[in-house]
Amino acid sequence: MAPDRHGSAVITFPSELEVVITREFEAPIALVFAVLTEPEHVRTWGATPPDRMTECSIDLRVGGEHHSSFVTGDGEMFTFGGTYLEVEPPTRTVATWSFNGWPDAEAVETMELDEHDGVTTLSWRLAFHDAAGRAHMTGFDGQQDSLDAMEDILRSLLEPADCS
Repeated sequence: MAPDRHGSAVITFPSELEVVITREFEAPIALVFAVLTEPEHVRTWGATPPDRMTECSIDLRVGGEHHSSFVTGDGEMFTFGGTYLEVEPPTRTVATWSFNGWPDAEAVETMELDEHDGVTTLSWRLAFHDAAGRAHMTGFDGQQDSLDAMEDILRSLLEPADCS
């Protein structure tokens, strides 16, 4: 059984404009890439309880758009979206990033994957256009919860089905 890595994301601030979240998964790179980029998976980890994902669309190609909406536990609606600038399966995506809750917080989001000995490392970088946008990124409970939900999805896909 693979180790439980819940709560293990490392968040760093390499500059006043950047946030980098790093997390390891006990799963092959192609599967981690699929969970990061396929709507049926993103719908599960993209909003964690009590929040609920209501819409998720991903056109995974250069120039394609991604869009997701979620409702918070108290009924507020939020959306994320952007356009893919680079798509290199299964190792990298680069996209513009916006969040309607912080209209001044536009960024470029880079997700890079690297696999060694069956462990895939995700490096998730947000490079904001200005310090005011980056200043919104002070709480990371949602990202940690989402990455833990990704681990749960990966475990469910890797564990053999119970045939009893």
